[in-house]
Amino acid sequence: MTNTAFFELLKTRRSIRKFSSEQISEEQKALLMKAALMAPTAKHCNAWEFVVVEQTDTICKLSECRPTGSQFMKHAPLVVVVAVNKEKSTAWVEDASIASAFIQLQAHSMGLGSCWVQVNGRMKDETVDTESYVRALLGMPETLGIVCMIAIGRPVEHKNAFEEDKLQFEKVHNERYHEK
Repeated sequence: MTNTAFFELLKTRRSIRKFSSEQISEEQKALLMKAALMAPTAKHCNAWEFVVVEQTDTICKLSECRPTGSQFMKHAPLVVVVAVNKEKSTAWVEDASIASAFIQLQAHSMGLGSCWVQVNGRMKDETVDTESYVRALLGMPETLGIVCMIAIGRPVEHKNAFEEDKLQFEKVHNERYHEK
């Protein structure tokens, strides 16, 4: 007998950008952070760091970190900034990315919506990169590489599950890469 619960979780998790104003409970925040802290890391270094932001004014400022693609965050009741100590991990982007996926899957399993906002490699404007902006706003040291922020809240929009018949199986190669 095959357990399909995890597959259904993956199939139905979608990026949500519209949230109700309902706050995230302490219990929910604890579960989200437990999930993040269980994420695997290179050489088990556990070099990630998470800044949990709930203050509306700070979230509004975080939503201004890029010219596009981040403004929706101002309506999220919770934002988790995901960073990794670059001095402790050579795979810091990967470590943060895995932890971020764990947070998003945990959020979805609890009936919450979430959306990833890229920080690393993005610009706030022509002179300030997004990472420096977020770092200054939250008082984070230069040793932390900030990969992303996860906006989390009770969804007020519905998105359909992935349609299995539309999955791009042509991207899966057996034994060797084969051009199509």
